[in-house]
Amino acid sequence: MKKQTGILGGTFNPPHLGHLIIANEVLEALHLDEIRFMPNYVPPHKEIDHRISDEDRICMLQAAIDGQPYFSTELIEIKRKGTSYTFDTMKMLKEREPETEFYFIIGGDMIEYLPKWYKIDELSRMITFVGVRRPGYSVETPYPVRLIEAPEIHLSSTMLRQRAAGGGTLRYLLPEQVIDYIKENRLYET
Repeated sequence: MKKQTGILGGTFNPPHLGHLIIANEVLEALHLDEIRFMPNYVPPHKEIDHRISDEDRICMLQAAIDGQPYFSTELIEIKRKGTSYTFDTMKMLKEREPETEFYFIIGGDMIEYLPKWYKIDELSRMITFVGVRRPGYSVETPYPVRLIEAPEIHLSSTMLRQRAAGGGTLRYLLPEQVIDYIKENRLYET
C-alpha cells in the first residue's frame, strides 16, 4: 500500500495557527500518513522578505510543529534554491519516493490562482490537490481540487509580521514556541 503524504507549501514567514489547523484538518479528513510543511525558496507568485533568513523560517517551522508526530518539514525547495515551481518539486519528490501518493494542500487564494501555475495541466495529473477555503477567495477552478471542510481563520503571515513590527501581541495567533523564537531573535523589528 502506498504511503499517503500531504505537502503544505508556503513561505512560513512566520508559520501561524492557520497553517497548523489546515494541516491537521487535512490529515484527519483524508486519513493521511503524514503532512510535510515545505518552505519555498523563492515563490513564483510573490516577493519574499529576505530580512528573515531561510534558517530562521525553518527554525520557526520546526518550533511550530514540535511534538506533533505526523508533521515534519520537507526542505527540498530550500536545498534546491531557485524559483520554487511546484511542478519541478513534485516531479523530484515522486522520483525520490515512487511509492508515495502526494496530496498538495492549497488555500482558497491558491485555488483561484491555479490557472496561472507553471505546467498546471501536467501537475494536476501528477498529484491530488486538496483545497481549504479561505475567507474572501473563491474555490471555483477548472482543475480538480478535493475540498476539505476546515475552520476558516483569516490569518496571514503579512498581518502577523506587521503586528510584530509594531510591538503588538501575537498571542493565540502563533504557537508560543514561535513567538519565543521571534522575540529571542528580534525578528520583524523595524
